[in-house]
Amino acid sequence: MIRYIIRRVLFLIPTLLLVSFLVFAIIQAAPGDPAQLALGEGATAEAVETKRQELGLDQPFLIQYLNWLGNVIFRFDFGNSYRSNISVAYQIQNYFPNTLKLSGMAVLLGVLIGVPIGIAAAVKQYSVFDNIVMSFAMIGMSMPAFVLALVMLLLFSVTLRWLPPSGFSTFRQMILPVVALGMQPMAICARMTRSSMLEVIRQDYIRTIRAKGQTELRVIVGHAFKNAVMPILTTVGLQFGALIGGAFVTETIFLIPGFGRLLVTAVTNRDYPLVLGGVVCVAMTVALTNLLIDIAYAFVDPRIRAEFKGAGGGVFPWQKLKKLVLAMTPEK
Repeated sequence: MIRYIIRRVLFLIPTLLLVSFLVFAIIQAAPGDPAQLALGEGATAEAVETKRQELGLDQPFLIQYLNWLGNVIFRFDFGNSYRSNISVAYQIQNYFPNTLKLSGMAVLLGVLIGVPIGIAAAVKQYSVFDNIVMSFAMIGMSMPAFVLALVMLLLFSVTLRWLPPSGFSTFRQMILPVVALGMQPMAICARMTRSSMLEVIRQDYIRTIRAKGQTELRVIVGHAFKNAVMPILTTVGLQFGALIGGAFVTETIFLIPGFGRLLVTAVTNRDYPLVLGGVVCVAMTVALTNLLIDIAYAFVDPRIRAEFKGAGGGVFPWQKLKKLVLAMTPEK
């Protein structure tokens, strides 16, 4: 198990390096001079050149990337914003938690509602309940989050005045954005759970368990769902990564002080350090989410744990090392 986790963590490092390099290269290739953008249109050529030297833009591309990467790794320093001259790391620490909270609550809502109704729809296949659930799931998957957000905003805030139209500090302010963002993962979780459960409950061993006199609840929850949970875990991980990006539009509609609105403003202002730091931070969050899903696979599926149980069951093959040392030791 420990070997499996270490291997996944080691795979994560080159992935993040590649993402950071590609994003850095794309931003460097974007039109416009960052020094000119930082100083404004009225800056002189001498001031622009001085600013380029100050920002290190006069150095080769690879040197710029390595300097930026070293500052990020050893000091968590993404540089300063061109527009506000505020540290990018400081802005990430202040705005990104709201985006994580919104996305996490939306995924949690989707799992808590989508998975149970998916199980019930699979157990009552082709019933009226199954048809209603799948119809609503189809609507939830087809409707974009920003359309649902606008409809809910007009209905519950403008017309009925039941809920506040903006903010994210109280429970009442969280209801509309979380439901609007969580509707699609709820529908996807319901459909995936139903499909996975239908595949499992038709297996022969489920009939055998029923024949042994087990209760239907134990058959469904204790046996069928346990073997159908792997695709659901994959879906949850993918949905969380997608919602990190989807939360940007929802934050703009409900005026939530999150990282999405900050990045949209940074792209509009061509604030390259903030865009670079934001994209890398989002990529790191998605990669860590996938790592947690991979670790959850190992806890759920014993076959994965068995693959990484080497000789001695440790992290490092000590028996092979011992044989190698004995073979290299001259005989007396």
